[in-house]
Amino acid sequence: QVQLVESGGGSVQAGGSLRLSCAASGYTFSSGCMAWFRQAPGKEREGVAVINSDNRIRYTDSVKGRFTLSKDNAKNTLYLQMNSLKPEDTAMYYCAARLPKVGEWWLLLAQLYNDWGQGTQVTVSS
Repeated sequence: QVQLVESGGGSVQAGGSLRLSCAASGYTFSSGCMAWFRQAPGKEREGVAVINSDNRIRYTDSVKGRFTLSKDNAKNTLYLQMNSLKPEDTAMYYCAARLPKVGEWWLLLAQLYNDWGQGTQVTVSS
């Protein structure tokens, strides 16, 4: 059974930084895709960034140059370093994992993911 546990959320002022972590168990961390999604109140869940087994990474346009996705296979942990945070980054952030079909690891679509963490709240004030 896959378990994903997020941590690292909090409240910061605009321009600040946070580092989210996602500890995975029951999952072959070095294979498949792992991603971060976020969901603000009243909005749909949005893909933020995804990393595949070859360490290829895709970011959604709104976070490029500000967020950095990485993983540590030895620790079974996924990270999201968030810099230059903006109020519009305020959301619940979720870690997710899946085994993608060939050639479509880069799709940041929530409906493709079966395994999710409980989320960690990020609040950015202006």
